[in-house]
Amino acid sequence: MSESPIAKLRAEYDAIARQLDGAAGGAEREAAKREIIGYFKRVDGYLAELTQLKDDIRQLVERYKQLTADTKQAAAPEFTGQRPVVHADHIGASTFIEKGWSLISLGDHAGAIHALQRALQLSPGETQAESLLGWAQMLHEDYDDALQTFSKVLMKEPANSLARINVGYICLKKRIFGEAIEHLSKAIRLDNDKKATLYAHFYLGLVYLQREMFEDAETFFQKTIKLGPNLIEAYYELGRAYWFAGDKEQAKVTWQDGFKANKFNPWGKKCGEMVELIARGEEPPRD
Repeated sequence: MSESPIAKLRAEYDAIARQLDGAAGGAEREAAKREIIGYFKRVDGYLAELTQLKDDIRQLVERYKQLTADTKQAAAPEFTGQRPVVHADHIGASTFIEKGWSLISLGDHAGAIHALQRALQLSPGETQAESLLGWAQMLHEDYDDALQTFSKVLMKEPANSLARINVGYICLKKRIFGEAIEHLSKAIRLDNDKKATLYAHFYLGLVYLQREMFEDAETFFQKTIKLGPNLIEAYYELGRAYWFAGDKEQAKVTWQDGFKANKFNPWGKKCGEMVELIARGEEPPRD
């Protein structure tokens, strides 16, 4: 079995350490110094390459998500948490926070939950860890746990719009429409985060669509498309709102616009499928 790259680097470290221990004269110490500098530069170069590779892996994950996007139900808010700034600490909580962020970005939500719970064991009440834990729990569909976690975040940071729209999304999934409207409307009033404002409009549209308040749904989906033309799912849902309100021609036009906006997007393809479906005289799905 071949030796791992890390084992080779560790062996090189041990060799330099032995060289340093045996360096009796000035020339030997100078040679050891050159070895240490060269060794440091090689390791630092590997770290830079690995960091780039980690970022490239995240791009692979995003491409995978595009291929496997579930168009049967509304997607959760896109994860937008900023990479944590890791500070050295004697208890190591920050390391687990950074690991949790990375695992959420890579789609390993169960792993992220474990890492972030460990961070909170080491540093109870750490707000950044709680916020990331809420994201991980929500994306893992542990909605009750996520609600509790985000409630703690909002108690400390009432103006945290991203946490608020996540609570709104969870309430939507649990069909607690009154609370969903409350939190999403508050995020719109705060208007301190563009992505939060965008998703707040979209999820309010979904709330009113599910409640069959079609004109209200149309209004919020129209605002969503104005704020974020690339959120193609809003075209699909706006078309459904028009259709069930009885404006079938406008529904068709909206789905055609969604398909034209991005025919390669899963929701763009879904819009195209709706145009074909109604052309066959069939009805769009209610859910």
